[in-house]
Amino acid sequence: MAAVDPARTGPLAGAIDPRASRAVPRDAWLCATLLLTLGSLLGAALAAPPAGVNAGAALGGLLFLGSSVHVASSAWFCTVPEVRRFMAARRGRYLAAPLGLVAGMTLLGALVPPGPFALLLLAFFAWQFFHFQKQNLGLAALASAAYGTGPLRRGERLAVTATGVFGTFGLLCHPALLQLTGSVPRLTGLFPVAAALFAVAVGYGAVQLLRRRPEERPWQVAALFGTALGFFLPVFLFDSPYAAVAGLTMAHGFQYLVMMGLVAGGGPVERIPRLISLAVLLNIALLLGLLLNLASHLHGGGPAERALYGAYLGAVMAHFVMDAGLWRLRDAFPRAFLRERLPYLLG
Repeated sequence: MAAVDPARTGPLAGAIDPRASRAVPRDAWLCATLLLTLGSLLGAALAAPPAGVNAGAALGGLLFLGSSVHVASSAWFCTVPEVRRFMAARRGRYLAAPLGLVAGMTLLGALVPPGPFALLLLAFFAWQFFHFQKQNLGLAALASAAYGTGPLRRGERLAVTATGVFGTFGLLCHPALLQLTGSVPRLTGLFPVAAALFAVAVGYGAVQLLRRRPEERPWQVAALFGTALGFFLPVFLFDSPYAAVAGLTMAHGFQYLVMMGLVAGGGPVERIPRLISLAVLLNIALLLGLLLNLASHLHGGGPAERALYGAYLGAVMAHFVMDAGLWRLRDAFPRAFLRERLPYLLG
């Protein structure tokens, strides 16, 4: 007579292994992140128009989602009571700094002529693309923890950060990729140096990953870590601004929207409140995103229009500042809040 499994016949019949219940959404997050990241980088390269030609409607729409909509979606945090209380206790970061950035950039946009203002844009882009790589680093660290292999090692973190620094350096050396002209200094002679340093950093990161034991580098962790390492590769492969940069912007924005969707729709509450939360996120992201997108195209107008463009840049910078605190998992509140919403990644 065959042995009977009590889990199939007793009071636990049909019970789901908690490890399996975590594995499905965890794998879905990882696959969505990888597909959107790699698809954005490859798709932008394939769909990019030649240098000097504007993007088509399809690519423009994807850029809208990956840029303005993703920035606007972070305003959803202000609809969550516990997050508002956390921010109210830290008004310097979450109130004074954002308002100061918006007000300051609005003033600069109105008063600084377009030529000198392009130098400010270089500093903005340096901050923006470093922010992109900080997110990649966070996602790689999250994957390593979610798949039970512990935190990223110091060398692994250094490698991901270095590839972001050298990729950003390559962009600043080649401002045409950022569609900046005029008085912006060109350091194209240093572009090959940036490419060489980027390649060294990627190789160093690969060595660091291989130093792990095989069971400590499952393909999921290796894939997301490798994607973070090679994220800035298009910068050194393409001359078209859209092929070199648009994919980075789209990939970053889609990564963020996936996380925001999971956070807004997660947690222990019932299904209807979760759907309402997702609907609020969608409306905020689209409506505020439309306003940001309109302001982002006003850099060539008069002082009033350039002031609105400056306000747009300040709002994006405020997004950098607020995100750096709300997603900082070494702090108690963000860690507890996200663990409650995403137990399959942070549990």
